[in-house]
Amino acid sequence: MIFFLIIAVIAAVAGIAMVAARNPVHSALFLVLNFFCLAILYLTLNAQFLAAIQIFVYAGAIMVLFLFVITLLNPGREAYGTRLPAQRPLAVVLGLALLAEVVLLLQSGTVSALLGKFPPARPFVEQFSQPGLISNAPSGLGNTQALGAELFTAYLLPFEITSVLLLIAVVGAVVVAKRQLR
Repeated sequence: MIFFLIIAVIAAVAGIAMVAARNPVHSALFLVLNFFCLAILYLTLNAQFLAAIQIFVYAGAIMVLFLFVITLLNPGREAYGTRLPAQRPLAVVLGLALLAEVVLLLQSGTVSALLGKFPPARPFVEQFSQPGLISNAPSGLGNTQALGAELFTAYLLPFEITSVLLLIAVVGAVVVAKRQLR
């Protein structure tokens, strides 16, 4: 438990440092530290496959993508004096409007009605807490196969939403970089 708490504190500090860092490359490195801490936490939960995927996919491939976008945008060459003076107050107003929208949406019950159409998701720890055993896994399937079956059936919508968001982020970064080169 002490080891778990130490790693959890390191992960939390790395997350806060990632947001607080002014240099985007330092921020990306703090995110890598956070990913490694999460992989260690997965190992303490006896989820070796998820720990390996955390390292290979997130700390490897996704961070290469992030660093590519950071390099492509080259935030160091931005001129700070060219911003519109009304930009910050407008951003605050739009942010508060978005927050109010989210609160109203959650209070209306629309989200819970929409989520009610999907099969109920079992808590992660309940699904993968016993080594080599998943409660509803068909016989003959190991952890990896059962995890893949869950990912592409019960969790297909969040998986696809995440992939679309990553695609939008990359396309947006390329458009912004191309606009800056003109």
